[in-house]
Amino acid sequence: LSSLHLKEEKTKPDANGAVVKADDNVEKTEDEEKEDRAAQSLLNKLIRSNLVDTTNQVEVLQRDPTSPLYSVKSFEELRLKPQLLQGVYAMGFNRPSKIQENALPMMLAEPPQNLIAQSQSGTGKTAAFVLAMLSRVEPGNKYPQCLCLSPTYELALQTGKVIEQMGKFYPELKLAYAVRGNKLERGQKISEQIVIGTPGTVLDWCSKLKFIDPKKIKVFVLDEADVMIATQGHQDQSIRIQRMLPRDCQMLLFSATFEDSVWKFAQKVVPDPNIIKLKREEETLDTIKQYYVLCSNRDEKFQALCNIYGAITIAQAMIFCHTRKTAAWLAAELSKEGHQVALLSGEMMVEQRAAVIERFREGKEKVLVTTNVCARGIDVEQVSVVINFDLPVDKDGNPDNETYLHRIGRTGRFGKRGLAINMVDSKHSMNILNRIQEHFNKKINKLDTDDLDEIEKITN
Repeated sequence: LSSLHLKEEKTKPDANGAVVKADDNVEKTEDEEKEDRAAQSLLNKLIRSNLVDTTNQVEVLQRDPTSPLYSVKSFEELRLKPQLLQGVYAMGFNRPSKIQENALPMMLAEPPQNLIAQSQSGTGKTAAFVLAMLSRVEPGNKYPQCLCLSPTYELALQTGKVIEQMGKFYPELKLAYAVRGNKLERGQKISEQIVIGTPGTVLDWCSKLKFIDPKKIKVFVLDEADVMIATQGHQDQSIRIQRMLPRDCQMLLFSATFEDSVWKFAQKVVPDPNIIKLKREEETLDTIKQYYVLCSNRDEKFQALCNIYGAITIAQAMIFCHTRKTAAWLAAELSKEGHQVALLSGEMMVEQRAAVIERFREGKEKVLVTTNVCARGIDVEQVSVVINFDLPVDKDGNPDNETYLHRIGRTGRFGKRGLAINMVDSKHSMNILNRIQEHFNKKINKLDTDDLDEIEKITN
């Protein structure tokens, strides 16, 4: 597949027409440091070398309950074009993942069916909708037939890579990127059959610049809807694009989460859908030993950490801090003590973060110091200790139970025993810890020196 030459633009004109750097240097205030969903999603794509084998049960709600429900256990059953089947196997997919088993027969059905699907990163959904797009394309027709919206330039490029890999044996299929910085001459028509891009540019290409005839689009994919609607303007742009498409265009929408705002948006964009939802996996704390350590200030917390660290040097540990500032300070102090420490912080480029995680995964660093921003969805099998240098709280200062579960769930994975240690340095943080205990109905014990032997056993 050929792709158009791209140049990422980093500048934009200000109100007076002068060119200013895009907000690279705007420091987010530490307390407002929000999880950047698009960056997180990209990070997951960069660090994931294979599909996640989820045990989540898939719930399928059919638009027409009377039609038989098919699921497939092999790609052959889908009767794909041989060159696509070849592409699938060349990518290393031997059999369909959980979400693919159910989603692919629906996406490839005749007549085409619409779908709203929930799927986490790493479940193979990109490959699933790419396969649906490639299957519907008429290679002899030299105009756009499939349109895929991604929340950001970088995520569009990642999906583009999957299209290129899967279409490797289908040379007559071409791909164009509708993203900022890809300037085409006015009045030009696009001959590529698949267009992938961000909502603003795609909307311009369909309406103002008329590079794409929306009436000829057969498949419309809206990927990462939850990330999409977190970005100002993307929701309206997506709806405007959808309204230009023909009634029989197949609409496919994917989202990792299904909070109410995502549902409302999905129902506006996808008429008469089939729905695939993942039943939530019950995360359990049963295999994780939880302790707390009483300290009176930050330096005492550091001292306690060093004492504990003596017992856990063999294992790999993740240490969570509330702000970037604390994380940077702690990583520097630990390095001074001669520990191999990696720092994962929000201001790093996503590619830099991926490189840090890779080094940690390979065991080149034993300790990863990080803030919440970077913590979501990072699976490192050999982590056996999580230390909450700061307890997780939401923006109002209340216990953030979900983040607590997420953080300490990094350990005790894959059936192993894990260990979580919480640093408590005030009445307020003791109160937070008590509320977390109540929420999970799990006692968190005070860590005594006698327990250090127990810790050594767990981590060795």
